[in-house]
Amino acid sequence: MSLKSDFKILIIDDEKDILLLLKYNLEQEGYTVKTVESGVEALKIVDKFSPHLILLDIMMPKLDGIETCIKLRSIESISNAYIIFLTAREEEYSEVAAFDAGADDYITKPIKPRALISRINSFFKRRFTSKDSSLIQEVETLKMDKNSYTTILEGKKIYLPKKEFDLLFFLMKNSSKVYSRDSLLRNVWGSGVHVVARTVDVHIRKLREKIGENFIKTIKGVGYKFEVLKKN
Repeated sequence: MSLKSDFKILIIDDEKDILLLLKYNLEQEGYTVKTVESGVEALKIVDKFSPHLILLDIMMPKLDGIETCIKLRSIESISNAYIIFLTAREEEYSEVAAFDAGADDYITKPIKPRALISRINSFFKRRFTSKDSSLIQEVETLKMDKNSYTTILEGKKIYLPKKEFDLLFFLMKNSSKVYSRDSLLRNVWGSGVHVVARTVDVHIRKLREKIGENFIKTIKGVGYKFEVLKKN
């Protein structure tokens, strides 16, 4: 994919003004955009629309963003979709709950359209316009390909949300180094993204649930490193 018009974005928010604002700005940028006002509506059309990126409000009636995200992540046809939460809430528990549900990113309102578009453009370029052999990492039974965002463990494909993928790929690529939580936030999330250090712990826990306990080592008082550990 090299055309922005082929890149589909689904916006889920119960505030019509936000839907109109984001839809206008993203379409001006060249993306294909669809909007819905509830999680219930989203679940009805998401399989057919097959978005590459989803902007999802947390506070919605009937089915809130957390519940919607969990249901979206269970749909195999959009398993690689990038999900960004939009919320006016800045409490740490909301952020942790969002990542626990399967979010890739988290943006607080009021939304700055140009900053959001810049982030989406960066994701589009990294995900769909580069093919590079250096974006492949393989250690023993674990193989990661950042060209296609696929992860193979013991010959089987496993699904990782984008931020979990990026975190594991970064640790794997720099396996000789130990990284603190703050360092991982800077390198994986970026310096301009507001997330708490505990977010790293949440993603590490979810990675271990999917790939096992034998690839990421905790260095007490310091942080984490990629290391193939001997199975007990």
